[in-house]
Formats: sequence, C-alpha cells, structure tokens
Amino acid sequence: MLAHLFLLPVLFGSISQAGLKIHFPVEKYQLSNGLTVILSEDHSVPMISYHTWYRVGSRDESPEMTGAAHMLEHMMFKGAKKYSGKDFDRILQENGITNNAFTSFDYTGFYENLPSSKLELIMDMEVDRMRSLALRPEDLKSELQVVGEERRWRVDNNPGGLLRELMMGTLFKIHPYRWPTIGFMKHIQAYKVDKLREFYDKYYLPNNAVLVIAGDFDPSSTKKLVEKYYSQLPSRPLPKRNYPVEPDLKASVRKTLAWDVQSRSEVMAFKGVESGHADSFALDLVAAVLGSGVSSRLSKKLVYEKQIAANVNAGNMTNANPGAFMVMFTMKPGLGLAEAEKITRSEIEKMKTELVSEKELQKVKNQVMMDTVEGLNTIDEKAQSLAINEILFGNFDRLFKDLEKYNSVTAQDLLRVSQKYLVMEKMVTAILEPKK
Repeated sequence: MLAHLFLLPVLFGSISQAGLKIHFPVEKYQLSNGLTVILSEDHSVPMISYHTWYRVGSRDESPEMTGAAHMLEHMMFKGAKKYSGKDFDRILQENGITNNAFTSFDYTGFYENLPSSKLELIMDMEVDRMRSLALRPEDLKSELQVVGEERRWRVDNNPGGLLRELMMGTLFKIHPYRWPTIGFMKHIQAYKVDKLREFYDKYYLPNNAVLVIAGDFDPSSTKKLVEKYYSQLPSRPLPKRNYPVEPDLKASVRKTLAWDVQSRSEVMAFKGVESGHADSFALDLVAAVLGSGVSSRLSKKLVYEKQIAANVNAGNMTNANPGAFMVMFTMKPGLGLAEAEKITRSEIEKMKTELVSEKELQKVKNQVMMDTVEGLNTIDEKAQSLAINEILFGNFDRLFKDLEKYNSVTAQDLLRVSQKYLVMEKMVTAILEPKK
C-alpha cells in the first residue's frame, strides 16, 4: 500500500537519470502550550496511526541512574489518574487497538494503531498518562522484575547485545551514549518511585512532545479534538541540556570479553556523525558497499568465498549526537578471528584508496533508496518517519529530501568520508569470545 505516497519516477531503474522524490500530504502546527502536532491524512484504509513521542532518552539520564527513560516507558502502561493499568489494556483490546512503545538514546515513543472511529478515545487515554501518571510503588516493584528479565534477554544472554554494549562503552567515554538504553542491572534493581517521578515531571510535558496522527480522519474535527484534550495541559520550562562533547580517540582500543558463547564475534567501530550530517548519506553507502546484504564485499569474501564467517554486517548508526560506523562479523564455531580481521581491514583500506565503480555505487544507491521508500509503505511507518524527523531536526520535511541526498552522493564522496572517518588509529575493536 502506497496510498498518498507519491514517487517520481515510479521506476527505480531510472533513479540516477531523473531522480526520485517522495511526497505525501502533511500539516504541522503548535498549540499554545508548546505541543507540536503533525497531521497526515490518508483514507486508503479506515485506520489511524497515533504516535506520541517525547524528546527524552537515555542520554538525559545520570551515570547513577541509567535506564530511567526505559523504565518510565514501562510505567506509562501501568495506569494514570483516569485509566488504571488494567483498564488501559482492557479498553485497547476491546476496541481493536494495538499499541507499543520504545526508548532510544535520544527519544521515547508511544504509538497505537486503531480504527478511525476510536480517535477521541485514544486521545483521552494519552492525555491522561501524559501528565497524570500514577507511578505506584506496587506497580514499580513488579515492573522491576520485567525490566530485569528484558535486560537479561537483550544483553546478558544476547551475544549481539553484549558486543554492542562493550563497543559503545569503549567508543564513548564521557558522553551518555556510553551506557545502554535499558540501563545497567544494578540501577534497574534500585529504582525508586520518587526518582522516576522527578524524571517524569521534567520531561513528560506537552512542550517536550510531538503528536503525529496519520490515516483516516477529518482534519477539521481532529484539530478541535486536539485542542479540546491537549490544550488543558500546562507547559513547564525544560531543563537545560548540555551534553558533553566526546573527544576523538588518540589511539586504537581493543577490548575482549569472554562469555558463554559458541562462536567468536568482532565489531570494528569508528566515531561517526550525527543524524542529518551531510556526510551521513555517503557513510550509509559505504556501509552498504562493505557489509549490507549478501552481495556486499565482506559478505562475498567472508561468508561465501572463504566460508569462515556465519554472518557479516556493516552499519552507520546516526544519533542526535555523533553516532558510530560499525563493521561486525561472527565466525563459524571453532574458528579464530585473525583471517576475517585481516580481510576486513583490507576492505576498509580499499574504500580509502580506490574509487567505487559507478555500477556498484548505483547498486547500493538503489538498495538504500528502496529501503527508504519501503519504510514508508504503511500509515504507521509514515507516522514514525514524520515523528523521528521532527524530533531530531525540528522539521519533519527532512524525510522528503533523503532520496535526493543519497542520489547526489558520488564515488569521490565515498572515498573522502572513508578517509576522514574510518581511521584505523582511532578504531575501537570489541571482541566476544567463548570462555576457556
């Protein structure tokens, strides 16, 4: 379904010649209390995707209380003044509404997908928990166990999660990105209601939120509902947020963690750029050349030709503050890392000394741009893209320019950014290996 998603031209084979543009109808305005409202009308199905995102994430925590934003995400489902936790879940189920939430380094998002006739109901429920969250000690006690188990599942018993935590904690030494979004277990088990309420009162405010409503609704009546329910919420001054600037590494760092795993894994990471940075588009394409998909250079060499790795992946992670460029591989059981590491280093160096052919460049452009378009196939995906662009850049329409940005990248740009950011002398190597 691509209703109201206009692609010019539609044929991907001619991207490089004519360019590809994305557009769908969007309206943005702001209430007097600072709430940003984005509406995207789409009558293809009688459904609405309702997103409430807050400009708060794990980077807003303190080193003594990591994971607070994620813990509050869980507590937002435990009831507020008007709708108790049990009522909240029951009402959603009875009305055919699905919902979920997530926490990142930079923002926290809540969303529902609902029949269009249930818009006012969900609005009433979201307003209730935006400023009247119950935060009962008994609810927190039970949720501590839930989050503790999630930590074990996502990190402690997850090789990929362990490796990522080791890598980020090594790449970032002073910036809050150094701790995981879910937090450390010692902090998870020590949460108290008073500290969580203090965090909630600071950041869960209309002037720190973005509301996106996408789908089958009438704009005029929806605006009246938004005014009716949300304008009653008072705004408050937001705390000043001065995040420390992470200095460049002066030398490469290598960290190894022995764990209960069957195979060795390694990630090579470099300090990257923030979301929207001009170089982020070229770095995305560098990652695609190196390790995105079975036809990428490292997949061909490590997985298919040498048959020493079980999988390979490369990615350019962009955050509100500088992110990370990563190349990761997992060996087949019993094999060491030396050969795969040598080949990976060689391929990274090749990106810095040889121009990518026009054919390979066009292939990865098509791949990345197709992924971008396919990420807007549903009403929910469009709402999510609008929210993330508004949160990160203060302007949702940045998403309409991404394809042009990718399409304008040259082979010389890939060479330049590889030389600038993929510096071996400033590389972090994180390794996960089986216990002896």
